[in-house]
Amino acid sequence: MLKKYLVIIFLCCQNVWTQESDTLITFSYENEDLALVLAKIEKLTNYDFFYQDSWLADYKGLSGNYVNQNIKSILDSIFEDTLLNFFVFKDRVIITKNNSIYDHLPDHFFGNIRRDSSVSQIRNNTRVSPIFETSRIASQQESIETIKIGKSVINSSESNFVLLGYLTNNQTQKPLENAIIAINGKDLGIKTDKNGYYEFKLNSGVNILEINAVGMEEQKKRVVIYNNGKLDIAINEKIELLDEVILQSEINNNVEEVVTKTEIDVEESKNIPLALGERDVLKVATTLPGITTASEGSSGYNVRGGKSDQNLILLDGAVIYNPQHFFGIFSALNPFALGDASIYKSSIPAEYGGRLSSVFDLTTKDASDTAIKVEGSVGPVTGNVLIETPIVKNKSGLMIGGRGAYANWILNSLDEESLKDSEASFYDAIAKYNHQISEKAKIEATAYWSRDDFSITSDSLYIYANRALSLSGTYRFNENHTAKLVASNSKYSFNIEFDGDTDNDFELRYSIEETELKLQFKYIYTEKLKFNYGLSSKLYAVDPGSIHPKGIESTIQPLEVEKERGLESAVFLTSEIDVTDKFTLEAGVRYSIFNTLGKGTQNVYQSGVPRSEGSIEETLLFDKNEIITTYGGPEVRASARYLIRDDFSVKAAYNKTFQFIHTLSNNTTASPIDTWKLSDLNIEPQSSQQYSLGIFKNLDDETYELSLEGFYKKSKNILDFKTGAEILLNENIETEVLRGNGKAYGIEFLIKKQKGKLYGWLGYTYSRSFLQLDSEFNEERVNNGDFFPSNFDKPHDFSLVLNYKFTKRFSLATNFVYQTGRPVTFPIGSFSFDDAEFAVFSDRNKFRIPDFYRLDIGLNIEGNHKKKKLAHSFWTISVYNVLGRNNPLSVFFVTENGQVKGLQSSVFSIPVPSITYNFKF
Repeated sequence: MLKKYLVIIFLCCQNVWTQESDTLITFSYENEDLALVLAKIEKLTNYDFFYQDSWLADYKGLSGNYVNQNIKSILDSIFEDTLLNFFVFKDRVIITKNNSIYDHLPDHFFGNIRRDSSVSQIRNNTRVSPIFETSRIASQQESIETIKIGKSVINSSESNFVLLGYLTNNQTQKPLENAIIAINGKDLGIKTDKNGYYEFKLNSGVNILEINAVGMEEQKKRVVIYNNGKLDIAINEKIELLDEVILQSEINNNVEEVVTKTEIDVEESKNIPLALGERDVLKVATTLPGITTASEGSSGYNVRGGKSDQNLILLDGAVIYNPQHFFGIFSALNPFALGDASIYKSSIPAEYGGRLSSVFDLTTKDASDTAIKVEGSVGPVTGNVLIETPIVKNKSGLMIGGRGAYANWILNSLDEESLKDSEASFYDAIAKYNHQISEKAKIEATAYWSRDDFSITSDSLYIYANRALSLSGTYRFNENHTAKLVASNSKYSFNIEFDGDTDNDFELRYSIEETELKLQFKYIYTEKLKFNYGLSSKLYAVDPGSIHPKGIESTIQPLEVEKERGLESAVFLTSEIDVTDKFTLEAGVRYSIFNTLGKGTQNVYQSGVPRSEGSIEETLLFDKNEIITTYGGPEVRASARYLIRDDFSVKAAYNKTFQFIHTLSNNTTASPIDTWKLSDLNIEPQSSQQYSLGIFKNLDDETYELSLEGFYKKSKNILDFKTGAEILLNENIETEVLRGNGKAYGIEFLIKKQKGKLYGWLGYTYSRSFLQLDSEFNEERVNNGDFFPSNFDKPHDFSLVLNYKFTKRFSLATNFVYQTGRPVTFPIGSFSFDDAEFAVFSDRNKFRIPDFYRLDIGLNIEGNHKKKKLAHSFWTISVYNVLGRNNPLSVFFVTENGQVKGLQSSVFSIPVPSITYNFKF
């Protein structure tokens, strides 16, 4: 029933007398509807209320108690958590929904200030002007639905508010990922995430939202913004067959974001030709500025002059120690399972810790909860399949994927006798379960496993494996506050099995395992101030290695190196502050603590002499879980962005980081049999400070993305090793360690074309990476204690990735890479001893191997675009290393028959053709 309904006409030219009664009221109510509460007030007072019944329908079960309070304070309390405002006019109380009634216009409403206003009055005149819904919609179609968001506050000084919500398919209720929401008439747009979630910062007043999603009807919404609020939108499917629609997402995202990060389009990575037709997100990352590898076919990545062990690679929050198969030729991560790939090179958020150079944050996509889906590929060396199936309709789904190589039968079928007994195979598997418990709560569980078996023309079989498990729960307290709890476990191990013609057969094992618990909160205090805070703790368990005889005839003596344990804990806090409309600052701090734990022993060495087994002064014994030593301190993370124009910004960042684990390797390139070592009494943690400054610009209506960024990084306690050091199964590894300082600097340039038939990017990096190994002892000094190029110092790095789309089905892709050859140490003379010739080597890393360059070409053929068919297909025909360049992996020297000979190893020295079939249904 309509109680009393009044059409309010705003009075702009009259003096209106507003009455606030001094009459004090005492009354209470419990579990009553709002309409009944207002009726009680009418009986106790002389006030009449005017409202529309439907406005009060949502407010039920209210309770309150008021003693000697006036009408205004009572109504303020009753309407505090509603969308309702009120205006007292003589003996009438007029209720409005969302908007407010003004009894006079602000002084600045007509663009000027009253002549009698003082300076202080002008400064304090911050009230927002009234919102007139008809002022900006005259040209709009009247069929557009109007939605009001938030509750108007007359005395508020805010003019920008947060609008957030979820986009869903109206037929399936499934979240719409990568849907585009743009603001009509403004260069502002956003893309929904994998949960259909979006978040905007909009001006108060009328905004026209335009919503586009592939396969869905286009929608427009007239949204009147009064305050922060939520809007969930359900969109109907578009049943007619569409022509190709190209949607541009995250308009100006690279310019506007405060934290600079590199995002890789997982789906588009299929169009880039790589070795043997394999899709590889991490290989695509190496075509971007600042990210490279030591050489073709080497494990690990070097980011801005850092070592390969200085990268934190995460899969759904769990660490992956070796993300590659077959010594770096293939990725160990299933590309069909990946959803998002983000890389932080300079502005590393405070939530991440434990590495110096970068963070590769990879997340898997959610399994379908509506229908069974299958995706796979068949190539010359590998096969891959991924299956998604709903468990509870529209709530939960399960994804299972597997990939394997079948190179063994190829090797065994060759005529080359030396390859008959070779092995070269790998496989990986992944499973994910996701469950939307409620609108506010969600859980996800991911399990990953990979294994490589490798033995070519040798007596040794190398086996290395990754394991990663993660369980996460997300809970949204309200529109502004969310929490996420992640528990993860990761393990990396390798075995070497030697089976030779002599009686020294053996089996060697190594492993590192970590378990982490991380609690993270995100809180939007206001639209101009946001917080990200939390804490984490990680337990390391390292088995440095053991060797055992293989077979009863082996004479190898068993040996087990003492195990290591450590606890790394941290608390972190980051705040993002909009200082002005153009200047935004993100400042954070992470306080890290690392405890080396027993059970174990630690050597104490004599001072004034080089470390060796002969200089051990005493050996300390520690019980289980006893703290051996503690390291840590604050890690400052700061980023700033200044918008010169909407499409042009300047960004700066500073990062301080600690790393408490180290790789042990005397190879010139990263290897899957590198071991990890925890910091202890004799090996201090690594630390680094990095500064960066860059400009970011979009050109030609966001067709081109341009960036130019410089960086400088200095590091301490970087490990290297003495020439000929024994790494594996060394119980006193600190005697082989050299500690030094590092520095790196460079400039990165990227131009990316995002629209049109021809798209792709050109990246160029000039960077230098140096290491200094100085000591008071000659035995521990390299190159006279001067800085020298690191093993991965490659000043020039150029990449060109292009894709030309001839039609909707046919496209041609090219990938060209040029890099300066990495440093090596060459012999510069020789001497004879006992009728044998021995080499005299130059200063470390004084020379370089030949420059690297490679051209790849691929033809992509999509199946026909019929909507109703069993499967959608995609063919890739590619040629890797079209020019047949014999790029050296490494150059090394051996002495044979009294002669020093130089040898070169390569991975692909000829063009490598491949054809891969991809399918999806």
